[in-house]
Amino acid sequence: MKSFQEYLDTVNQAIAAIPYPQQPSQLYEPIAYHMALGGKRIRPVLTLMACDAMGGDATAAIDAAVGLEMFHNFTLLHDDVMDNADVRRGKVTVHRRWNDNTAILSGDTMLTIATQYIARTANWQVMNLFNQTAIEIYEGQQWDMDYENRNDVTVEEYINMIRLKTSVLLGCALKAGALVAHADEEQAGMLYEAGVNMGLAFQLRDDVLDVWGDPITFGKEIGGDIMNNKKTYLLINAMQLAQGDDANELRHWLNDPYTTRVDKVRGVTALYERLGVRQLAEDAITRYNNLAITAFNQVKMSDDDKNAFVALANRLSGRQY
Repeated sequence: MKSFQEYLDTVNQAIAAIPYPQQPSQLYEPIAYHMALGGKRIRPVLTLMACDAMGGDATAAIDAAVGLEMFHNFTLLHDDVMDNADVRRGKVTVHRRWNDNTAILSGDTMLTIATQYIARTANWQVMNLFNQTAIEIYEGQQWDMDYENRNDVTVEEYINMIRLKTSVLLGCALKAGALVAHADEEQAGMLYEAGVNMGLAFQLRDDVLDVWGDPITFGKEIGGDIMNNKKTYLLINAMQLAQGDDANELRHWLNDPYTTRVDKVRGVTALYERLGVRQLAEDAITRYNNLAITAFNQVKMSDDDKNAFVALANRLSGRQY
């Protein structure tokens, strides 16, 4: 197996070579702008890694890799509109640089481009997997929006929501690469399971970084989830644990429309620290990362390939960016 950087270079070259039409410029320029922001490119790299690990030729999985990365970025354009986000990967979001309608329409176009790339694999299993994954991601996004209006969301409901919204796409990326390599269903399925658990650890780390991360390396403003009262793993546990004065303070921060961003983020962060919810998140991250590693170790591939996947899982679950 090649190094992560070699796979990343291959992915970036393929994305840079996407032939966008020149007109209408207001449709395609936002797509090119957003895709040029970069990002970790974890999903397409996983696709190429899985294809190689299962005995295939990673070049045969390039279209699937690009399609999944385009799809992922389509969801980000729409998410930024829904979340009213100002910054993505350290740059102004598309809906802020242009407008909401442009972000929505350019996002729609990205979805179609993604589908075209997936179709080029000429593999009906990959296409079915992609379509099922897309629907699950939309379901996860709907649950995420539904939870904004509920104060009784459970940890179990939250984990299912992030499994759908985030984790299944990492599972899809790994399984798609395996399917391109003509791996059997059992092996492809174990890679899918590894990806889902890796995705859960990945998203929970995101929850932690939104509160305690470095905005420069994180690529987004710290405290965005706090300002939007998003039902994260941290907030759900805090709502369950807070009692007395802590419960009253939490209700204040959730319901006061006049508080400043600085005060709210500082106040909620201090409350999280008193309640110990960061450690609960860290324990869950470790648990899901261990499940991912167990699944990787069950896949029939070389020890070097297993070590590469395990190293990546550990990097993502404890990432500092």
